[in-house]
Amino acid sequence: MNLSAEQRAIRDVVREFAVEEIRPVAAECDEKQEFPEDVWDGLAELDMMGLTVPEEYGGLDVDKLTYSVVNEEVAYGTLSVATALSVHCLATSCLAEFGNEEQKERWLPDMAKGRPVGAFALSEPEAGSNPAEMSTEARREGDEYVINGKKQWITNGKRADVIVLFAKTDRDDPRSVTQFVVPKDAGVEVGKKEEKLGLRASDTTSLIFDDVRIPAEYRLTEEGKGLSAAFHILTGGRIGIASQAVGLSQAALDQAVEYAQDREQFDRPIADIQTIRHKLADMQTKLQAGRLLTRDAARRADNGEDHAAAASMAKYFASESAVEITNEAVQIHGGYGYTTDFDVERFYRDSKITTIYEGTSEIQKKVIARDLLD
Repeated sequence: MNLSAEQRAIRDVVREFAVEEIRPVAAECDEKQEFPEDVWDGLAELDMMGLTVPEEYGGLDVDKLTYSVVNEEVAYGTLSVATALSVHCLATSCLAEFGNEEQKERWLPDMAKGRPVGAFALSEPEAGSNPAEMSTEARREGDEYVINGKKQWITNGKRADVIVLFAKTDRDDPRSVTQFVVPKDAGVEVGKKEEKLGLRASDTTSLIFDDVRIPAEYRLTEEGKGLSAAFHILTGGRIGIASQAVGLSQAALDQAVEYAQDREQFDRPIADIQTIRHKLADMQTKLQAGRLLTRDAARRADNGEDHAAAASMAKYFASESAVEITNEAVQIHGGYGYTTDFDVERFYRDSKITTIYEGTSEIQKKVIARDLLD
């Protein structure tokens, strides 16, 4: 699972960008709940918006291990930007894998340049972990589909102009879930922006579809094939989220180590205290275990192996470890860790979402157990 020279070079470029361009604005963007568009444009200049776009459409079409490394390093800067990037890549992945030639040519070249931004609309207020219960309907009328319904917790909800949407063609038939690409200017209404515990610089909104009409050629999958497509794409997405949890954990550990070496109590650095040293040792062990699980899942995906359980194990372990590692980083900082003067407070708030989005920890356990027992 060692990185190639090219992968190390990409890692170093993205890490440098994360430290010099993302990290300096992260706290302010979190406080103001504003997405750093200049950072997005900077990542686009590094071709990071085309990670899952085929080369013939202007993208990089990177392997899963490289994708993992990029997500880790962007999250090292701030999770809000990493999340926005990964969701954009979910949208481009759907278009690249399920779109026809005309659909790919229309949207992918520009999306590879960072604009339009993509969104992935699967979850609903009453259908989070069980998307088969969604109520959004796309009813066929001649050469058009008429869409009605509401999607919830949509990352890039306000920023996105291209939405990969999952809707039933028959509201009463859970087997009719179908995948569409919907331009926002078709009449999609953006709902309220969510007030969140963490990930506050990333806009999360609802999307409302009220008789939104799209041409029938905007359908990405055959009717009824949308749910399997979503699960397929989300398996790869879980590798991205696991990678982000690792990057966030690395940022927390680095700051905890630095603080422990600088902070003095009883006339010596607290890094000399065995309790602190043991905390740091536990953090490093969980971090490295999460990284190795994540890279193993990426390797399996790159080798064409069944990697669903490996991706779930990586996502489950790395995300739960991120919560534990950021918690310990706050603890090592003591009272200062509870203030916004130090980044670990934000890391701690951000970490929780990694155990929830793109499949909760409970869902990951279900996938792992099914692979083990069924």
